[in-house]
Amino acid sequence: MSVKVDLAQLADSLADFDYAYLATVGDDYRVHTVVVSPGFTDGALEVGEIGRHTRNNVTSHRDVTLIWPPRAPGGYTLIVDGTGMPADDSLRVIPTRAVLHRQATAESTSTSASCLHDCVPIEQAK
Repeated sequence: MSVKVDLAQLADSLADFDYAYLATVGDDYRVHTVVVSPGFTDGALEVGEIGRHTRNNVTSHRDVTLIWPPRAPGGYTLIVDGTGMPADDSLRVIPTRAVLHRQATAESTSTSASCLHDCVPIEQAK
């Protein structure tokens, strides 16, 4: 099932994070991870300049994941899956799924007591 990402909510969420990890996969199915500082423009995440390994991976396997760690312990991690579109020396990512994720605590309100995670999907209401 495809879920539409609420791009306005995603853009607002980015203000709470400093940097992200970009995860791509190579032909050998090994994950390659680099630190990036994406910006949000016209419905896409502009990753900026990328290296040779990232370019090769995205050229062969367009699905990518961006992970913004929380600024403080106990905070949410922002996870965005998307389609990578390399151009020249840069990368643009079209978001396909986004979620704010953290380990559940007794105080968590967005999950059931039996769940290990406290997740808030960033999606358009149906």
